[in-house]
Amino acid sequence: MSNIKAWKLLSLFCLFTALIGCQSKEEQLQQTIQESIKKADVELTQLGKALDNGSIRNAIILKEYSRILKQQQPELSKVVDVVSLDATRQGALYSGLTQRLDDIKGNYLIPPCEDTLYNIDLLREAAKPTLFSDALTDPINMLADMSNGSLARVGAISQKAEGQGVGNQMVGNPNYGNWQTNSSGISFWQWYGMYRILGDVFDRVEYGSWSKRRKYSYYNDYGRTRYSSPKQIKTQSALETRTRQSYQRQGKQFTSPYASKKTGASGLSRSSYTPPKSRSSYSRASSYSNNSGSVRNSSSRTSRGVSRGK
Repeated sequence: MSNIKAWKLLSLFCLFTALIGCQSKEEQLQQTIQESIKKADVELTQLGKALDNGSIRNAIILKEYSRILKQQQPELSKVVDVVSLDATRQGALYSGLTQRLDDIKGNYLIPPCEDTLYNIDLLREAAKPTLFSDALTDPINMLADMSNGSLARVGAISQKAEGQGVGNQMVGNPNYGNWQTNSSGISFWQWYGMYRILGDVFDRVEYGSWSKRRKYSYYNDYGRTRYSSPKQIKTQSALETRTRQSYQRQGKQFTSPYASKKTGASGLSRSSYTPPKSRSSYSRASSYSNNSGSVRNSSSRTSRGVSRGK
């Protein structure tokens, strides 16, 4: 009888020890998340200062392109000013990162913690000046295309406008707009906020056609995972699934806009060519806790000079 009592006591002790261990692991995960949030906060602040003091190479080029294009085509000044905001803290690209960090701060206690760690890491990568500078090639190339060839593209092999008219580089990027579906079930790109003015200049883009014929852009081919929130990725996936199903009902073939990486990138930083780690890499907090990002000045290169003759 005493042996049975001893076994029960040992079992209860083991269960209690296991529960304590689980609590300790949960506490460790939350502590790791809090430390990572603090690091992300510092790195975003440093990125903002780098934009302020002009140490992000492509931010400098974006401002220079803006100045030149407004001299060449004064009638486009309002549009150019909006596009060039990405060279500052007020731009959608930087603001999007700060908003994502605020969202994480408000929800970091909601499980699963591993997903939170993964999303913080993506955010910290996006805040690296080298990667942020690469992401600026899309607005730069939009201005280059608007210049009718007088300004050289940056980070792109092709020096001619691609896709459905000028401005296609920023289509599909949720920092600037979203896909709106009409009563007929057709989705069109809608610029929002201060970027609505771009809708007065650029052709309207239909999702299915864009998806099939999409050309290279930094966001869609290299930066989508890093420069989108989990909610934005989920929305993109839902639209893709809904459109595919609609096409199937009509007996039409649908091509995912992300089915294959488009060619056209040149002179990007090595970080852009390195894909982000998968979520499975974050199943253990110990593999992440010592991962501290560094903030350096951008080393992105341009494919040509700032301006060239027609």
